[in-house]
Amino acid sequence: MKIATYNVNGVNGRLPVLLRWLEETTPDVVCLQELKAPQEKFPEQAIKDAGYNAIWHGQKSWNGVAILARNVEIKELTRGLPGDEEDLHSRYIEAVVNNVIIGCLYLPNGNPAPGPKLDYKMAWLERLKIHAAQLLERDLPVVLAGDFNVIPTEHDVYKPERWVEDALFRPEVRESFNSLVGQGWTDAIRKLYPTEKIYTFWDYFRNAYGRDAGLRIDHFLLSPKLSNRLLAAGVDREVRGWEKTSDHGPVWIELSDQ
Repeated sequence: MKIATYNVNGVNGRLPVLLRWLEETTPDVVCLQELKAPQEKFPEQAIKDAGYNAIWHGQKSWNGVAILARNVEIKELTRGLPGDEEDLHSRYIEAVVNNVIIGCLYLPNGNPAPGPKLDYKMAWLERLKIHAAQLLERDLPVVLAGDFNVIPTEHDVYKPERWVEDALFRPEVRESFNSLVGQGWTDAIRKLYPTEKIYTFWDYFRNAYGRDAGLRIDHFLLSPKLSNRLLAAGVDREVRGWEKTSDHGPVWIELSDQ
């Protein structure tokens, strides 16, 4: 079972890139972030024609998350991260696919920091930790996948000294993320590649992709039931070099059958 996560940075504007990548790599499940499309504008038919069922949680101009599954049923469980009824951002959707619980998330950026946006990010992380702990208590196969907007360590960023005050790399953000992982989750990329330089995002500016001046902010967290099933993981880095592409590259893992 191949699961991918991809911050598509506008699902309609980048649709040719998304469809090409789906055709070339055929993941079984895909978590998308930053749809930047209201619910009624999601390109459901194009996704269906590519062989994928879909559920999505859209929002006009901003945010938006979706789960795609190739030729299998998606059973939606949760739409929106629990814990704050006043939070209307489309940042979380959860479903069961092939007996695996998939939590697709787009964690707040938090910049400029300090300030209200960082406060919202920290509060969102706290809600995520509560929900994640409840998922672990069920002792089921769970994957939390998406754009976490967190650079976990200095090893995950080009020139870390330039990011010290950024909300993706501030100490309190990394500490909160580490406490989430410490609940019992496995960072899939680092389990297989503990020391390699691996990035998932390259800015559009200053030839960041050409210089490989990137960040690792798109993550897979696996519950104990899934950690031992991890076979492979990687980043489809070349997609970042395609024309009119997202500033993120798709990230993927492969799991063995039960």
